[in-house]
Amino acid sequence: MDFIIPRTEENIARLGNDLTPMGSIRAGNAEGTIPAWDGGLTREDWPEGYQVGDRHPDPFADDEPLFTITGENYQEYADRLSAGQIALFERYPDTYFMKVYPTRRSASFPERIYEATIDNAATGRLVADGEGVEDVYEGFPFALPQNAYHLIWNHKLKFKGIGGARYNNQVVPTTSGAFQLIKLREELLGLYYQEGMTIEDTGNILLYFFQEVESPARLAGNILLVHETLNQIRQPRQAWIYNPGQRRVRRAPNVAYDNPGTASDGLRTNDMTDMFNGAMDRYNWEIVGKKEMYIPYNSYGAHSGDITPDDLVRPGHLNPEHMRYELHRVWIVDATLKEGTRHIHPRRTFYLDEDSYQIALTDHYDQQGNLWRVSEAHTINYYELPTYWSSILSHMDLQSGRYVATGLDNQDPVPSFNVKLDPSNYTPQALRVRGRR
Repeated sequence: MDFIIPRTEENIARLGNDLTPMGSIRAGNAEGTIPAWDGGLTREDWPEGYQVGDRHPDPFADDEPLFTITGENYQEYADRLSAGQIALFERYPDTYFMKVYPTRRSASFPERIYEATIDNAATGRLVADGEGVEDVYEGFPFALPQNAYHLIWNHKLKFKGIGGARYNNQVVPTTSGAFQLIKLREELLGLYYQEGMTIEDTGNILLYFFQEVESPARLAGNILLVHETLNQIRQPRQAWIYNPGQRRVRRAPNVAYDNPGTASDGLRTNDMTDMFNGAMDRYNWEIVGKKEMYIPYNSYGAHSGDITPDDLVRPGHLNPEHMRYELHRVWIVDATLKEGTRHIHPRRTFYLDEDSYQIALTDHYDQQGNLWRVSEAHTINYYELPTYWSSILSHMDLQSGRYVATGLDNQDPVPSFNVKLDPSNYTPQALRVRGRR
């Protein structure tokens, strides 16, 4: 695979030079349709008048679509589409389309993350058959990825701020598009991302995750607490739930793998959160390629406070009018089920943006080998940090004609990221107290 850059002293020295600090190719493509990376969005690029805490204005609001891919012409662009995207055009030929805009390589991260990432490139290593990482701190663990495990760990350990809260509101529309907004307030406290923190310092805890359902009334008050571990072979993820009807805290060992996500009508598994999370041990992982593809990118239109969930939700999929796609280089990773293990998706294909390692697309297959679900991450640069991360995730079921989408916070406060939260608030004992409020 000539696109894999060997991890040598000479190539590590290229990081921050002809390679970006994250390890992607700094240069654009020969055709000029992908530009060079020039540092991504920085403070100088903030839209005029923006203040931290505001909803993020689109820094590329003046861009016009280059062209639109539709159910009539998608075959002309098939070599740059995923199997899932092609299936969506075939499933929804009259309503699904992709407006393709100029490519903006906007992904950026703090300088300390760049420095840590370059340091990690010389020291990071896998342990526990790929289920753990050692000798890294703060940044991406593998700026020169040599295998699929490296790539997925880069996605899982991408900088997301030290802690904060967000509304990760969810919709699960019927086939006709009828829906009820499920308001999910979440808190995340990431130990790995704190300045000076090493893997060893975390005590094997990647992050603390707290999720409370605020509405509708039939679900309000349900709480989920997760201690997300780094090495899930050494210590599996720990989870607890609080049920307001029973006023009890219980262990929730099933918050993992292919068990259904919160209030998702079975349309989303737990390990589809953030496109993929959790243990990797049920699959064989393989890099199958790297290519230029049209992926969701700079999705400030979908993130806008000028629209509501009513504007976004449509039968079968979210409203493409508010989505933005761009041409980017992506890594392609295939995960196939290991013999002797089980998962409702025995095969999945992941497409990772080279500049951020964010999983942009996922194709999920069923037991018969047929494409079943298609996931899209509509992403933005949260430029006050900065970090490049998802705003809205959409998981579309091709067989049922339904989908689940999360992150519809358009009418709520924007996520906060650099809040010093206290780990003592994320214990089962603290969950009992918070659940009784």
